[in-house]
Amino acid sequence: MRSDFSASLAQLTAEKGLQKDELIDMVEAAMVSAYKKDFAGNEEKNIVVRMEPQSGVPHVYEVVDVVETVEDPNLQVTLSEAKRSNPQAVVGGTVEREVTPPNFGRIGAQTAKQVILQRIREAERDHIYNEFIDREGDIITGVVRRIDPRGIVLETGSGGKAEALLPPPEQVQSERHRMGQRIRVYLLEVNRSAKGPMLIVSRAHRNFVRRLMELEIPEIYNGVVEIKAIAREAGSRSKVAVWSRQSGLDPVGACVGQRGMRIQNIVNELGGERIDIIPWHEEQEKFVANALSPARVLNVLIDDVTKTAAVTVPDAQLSLAIGKEGQNARLAAKLTGWRVDIKSDASPRDTVQSEGPETPQETPQEEAERRAADSGAADGAPPGAGLASPLLAEGGATDTPLDSTPGDGAAGDGTPDEGAAEDGTLGDETAARRVSAQAPAPAG
Repeated sequence: MRSDFSASLAQLTAEKGLQKDELIDMVEAAMVSAYKKDFAGNEEKNIVVRMEPQSGVPHVYEVVDVVETVEDPNLQVTLSEAKRSNPQAVVGGTVEREVTPPNFGRIGAQTAKQVILQRIREAERDHIYNEFIDREGDIITGVVRRIDPRGIVLETGSGGKAEALLPPPEQVQSERHRMGQRIRVYLLEVNRSAKGPMLIVSRAHRNFVRRLMELEIPEIYNGVVEIKAIAREAGSRSKVAVWSRQSGLDPVGACVGQRGMRIQNIVNELGGERIDIIPWHEEQEKFVANALSPARVLNVLIDDVTKTAAVTVPDAQLSLAIGKEGQNARLAAKLTGWRVDIKSDASPRDTVQSEGPETPQETPQEEAERRAADSGAADGAPPGAGLASPLLAEGGATDTPLDSTPGDGAAGDGTPDEGAAEDGTLGDETAARRVSAQAPAPAG
């Protein structure tokens, strides 16, 4: 050790992020191991090494107990001998006797080199672990350093000494990252391993949206607006239910911001993922109706036993309520915790059934309901709907049977069958043959 010991400590402190006292303790512990290995032999001794903070010169002390009768000379000493090194020694106490060998600084440093390096690495890993263990559930920033099949490796932490892994299940499939790109991630967990702390991060977790909103929206960060629930399909769409603790404050408006600036910043961070801000309501019927936004809901019936919500929407907005590939209904179910069944308010259309001998006679009430349905279908149904039954009742025939099966005017692959004209209509001979087959036989 030389006079530049303090400068070396300062350099290690800056590079490794460790404290000066912590480094000195590691060096002293390593020097103790070096002394026991080179000078103590097989004798069991209690050794302590103390270093001068400025010069780094080590001093080795042998700690012994003060007793009346010595049983182990390596660990015990009489009171008279103890008073030679420490006049204030008493029976039952301890004294330190300096036993520093010549040139111990140079010899001890060579022997303790690997021990010191190992202790520094362990201390550095502990420092990284302690830095991130309290940040689980927060957003951290990292730089992409490596992309391999097991995931994307990010460099993060103070001085870039920590590595974070973004595994494939926690990635957004629509995102593409490049080397050197700085990205935000959600810290899922911090694990200890033989190679140091392993940080597992995510960009697909629903709480990633929550933390971004807390960073971007002061009302959420301060607790004035509370996020009640989040449902997310990463990279595509998210629904967030919010509620205001302050009377008169619009939670949705606070999240959207002036001209949508607040929510737009979050959307940009998520790569264009759509975010629906939903007002939360303690009445489950209203909450379910809000969750299906932007569709307009007419009625909601809640079944607490089956945990099902039966929702009625206008016929024109049925597809909007369900969403593309059922996404809107699926996210609404995740957001509310209810199974959502959606139906339109349109009356069911008349279905044509084949008449048979076992068909029961209509009651007057059924006939009235059928006539009412016929009139409703005639108002909004496509041309020709509800006209098949009168034709059959009058003995008439149609060019195409009601149960259009392949072979009756069009084959299963879309090609016309035999007897069809080139323009797609039935030929005269075929039409006549089918009319004769469906018309009643002449009397007599």
